Amino acid sequence: MDERVKAIDEKMTKAYDYLVSDLATIRAGRANPHVLDKVRVDYYGTPTPIQQVGNVSVPEPRMLQIAPWDKSLIKEIEKAIMCSDVGITPSNDGVVVRLVFPELTEERRKELVKDVKKKGEEGKVVIRNLRRDGNDAFKKLAKEDVSEDVIKDLEDSLQKITDKYMKDIDKLIEEKSQEILKV
Repeated sequence: MDERVKAIDEKMTKAYDYLVSDLATIRAGRANPHVLDKVRVDYYGTPTPIQQVGNVSVPEPRMLQIAPWDKSLIKEIEKAIMCSDVGITPSNDGVVVRLVFPELTEERRKELVKDVKKKGEEGKVVIRNLRRDGNDAFKKLAKEDVSEDVIKDLEDSLQKITDKYMKDIDKLIEEKSQEILKV
């Protein structure tokens, strides 16, 4: 594979990986530790991921439990969760912080599926923009005495990579939608 195509492929991989991690934070009625990935706790003045200040576990299908290594952080963890977009009120017993996930209503499930599809479409737009930028760069190669056949081959290989990512994104959206709609 040409190094120019490879560079664009790496950017597309990063865009796809970002979409995967973004979709992992969408909760589907079951406890998923990834919903806390973007939550930061004020740990002695430093915003720190929850996973680095305590143990996050799933004791029941609809409950997350955070056991901080430093018990004085319980209030800070609760505050960080309340300020985040997780949408769940934490409770604590002085030792651990618990997040109980309510059952999702049918209406809320449909909203989440719309959100998943919107994020998927945004991911596709990023991939298409990378393809467009790559094709523009390939067209500029004509001025550098690169043959039309070589440029056509570069564009074709870039299109194949783009098609692969589009299929992968469609599959990802379908799987996440099924997971959300499953009661």
